[in-house]
Amino acid sequence: MIAKARLQQLAEKHGTPLFVIDHDELRKNYRDFRKHLPRVQVYFAVKANADPAIVRTLFREGASFDVASMPEFMIVHENIRHWPAKKRQDWIWDKIIYANPTKPTETLEKLNRYKPLVTFDNREEIFKIKKHAPDAGLALRLKVPNTGAMVELSSKFGATPGEAVDLILEADRQGLVVEGISFHVGSQTTNFENYVQALSLTAAIFQEAQDRGYHKMNLLDIGGGFPAPYDSTVRPLKELAKIINTEIDRLFPKNIQVLAEPGRFLVASAGYAVSKIIGKAVRDGKTSYYINDGVYHTYSGVIFDHCKYPIRSFKKGPTSLCSVFGPTCDALDVVSMAENLPDLQRDEFVYSTNIGAYSHASATWFNGFPPATVVHVNR
Repeated sequence: MIAKARLQQLAEKHGTPLFVIDHDELRKNYRDFRKHLPRVQVYFAVKANADPAIVRTLFREGASFDVASMPEFMIVHENIRHWPAKKRQDWIWDKIIYANPTKPTETLEKLNRYKPLVTFDNREEIFKIKKHAPDAGLALRLKVPNTGAMVELSSKFGATPGEAVDLILEADRQGLVVEGISFHVGSQTTNFENYVQALSLTAAIFQEAQDRGYHKMNLLDIGGGFPAPYDSTVRPLKELAKIINTEIDRLFPKNIQVLAEPGRFLVASAGYAVSKIIGKAVRDGKTSYYINDGVYHTYSGVIFDHCKYPIRSFKKGPTSLCSVFGPTCDALDVVSMAENLPDLQRDEFVYSTNIGAYSHASATWFNGFPPATVVHVNR
């Protein structure tokens, strides 16, 4: 954890808004995941924060990667581009999954030379892959319960259990190889029963496929959803891991390769946002602070991710209920309507923790305000 004094020093040195990434925390989170889920290969979901320096640190730790676009693929590929061709191809096959079920034909044509593993969840995608990326391996994305997840995904992605094996057999008829099944229980899942149900459904699909003559699947992708410790109400990873380990051992043979796609869990707690108060007003009897960061920038997760990032002060003192707004002219730019802060003055700094995931990744230049400056520490 980065000390408050260090954050202040960084803000004074680099200016604000500032987005700080602690690479010691990245390594700690990766190692914790490996410790508690030793059977699971860790594919970092690059979309959570596609900063090349983050990818590089996790690459050095031995991570694999879940990508959802060609730019994300190439960020990962940059780490191996100087390797000999066979070594590079073997690594791509073992360490990258293109886990976006629907892909443009142009993307498939570019991907095919790398012979990657890709997901699909419908018949149209099978025919598209057959035509434009016939050398790819496939994993069927299954629709599973997302109850209680902060971000629900099942309405957009996933084949229903009833059609799953038909799709697997159709891909086989087209000369493609379905390596296994993937699912996603929803982002920031605090309802651990989602994993239990998803694993049970997946095991049933494996069995039905075998009963219908398909014996080529040896991969189980349990997706993401692993919750970041935003507050004390979030149950720890070790508790979820115990459930997942038990169900995998109960439902699947030892020769099944298991992978997961954690994003938020790996990067959320590694990120800090530091901003400066640029304005102050009293509205309806409540103090309103305006800062030079907001929901169009590092706090984008407030809108896109239904997330709350408490605003904290560097100084102590009696607090009162305040509002905090971003710098743009849009009324949507509300960081929080209920923060307890001491009396602060213009040009003083405030900060937020646990803001490393789906934040700076979706920052914009709206109103001409640039995204926060990124600083990496403990690299």
